[in-house]
Amino acid sequence: MQKADQAPTEEAKGFDRFFHDEDPSKADPDSRSVQHTSWTPEGEIQPERNFSVVSEERVIEAISSVYDPEIPVNIYELGLIYTIDLYDNGKVKVTMTLTAPGCPSAQELPVQVKEALEHLEEVVEAEVEVVWDPPWDMSRMSEDARLALNMF
Repeated sequence: MQKADQAPTEEAKGFDRFFHDEDPSKADPDSRSVQHTSWTPEGEIQPERNFSVVSEERVIEAISSVYDPEIPVNIYELGLIYTIDLYDNGKVKVTMTLTAPGCPSAQELPVQVKEALEHLEEVVEAEVEVVWDPPWDMSRMSEDARLALNMF
């Protein structure tokens, strides 16, 4: 135990930094995905958050970072995204499909979309639903995707 008139040891300083943020401006930018809470004898206290609705453009940009591993075009340009619902509480719901029910990426693509969306600061929660109706066909591809794949 440290006496009151002694300077804190390096170990004590590290312990103190663990529980108290020194300067929020020096915080790791990727730390926003970690929810900070406080604890009292009455229980856990969640900090209030001011929600701002994420823009459709930012959501499309995030989704466009996900590529089908078999096709060198992002899934948005391929026409795999059917709907994007934005909510005031920071939630985003995406309805998407895949090129075929037997698609080898059926498990990973929806997870990648969810992760891409949840990296956006304004998104608190992302839900991705895969549907098969209506079935995907090449007519859903953008002109850019057709050019990239030589499918005029």
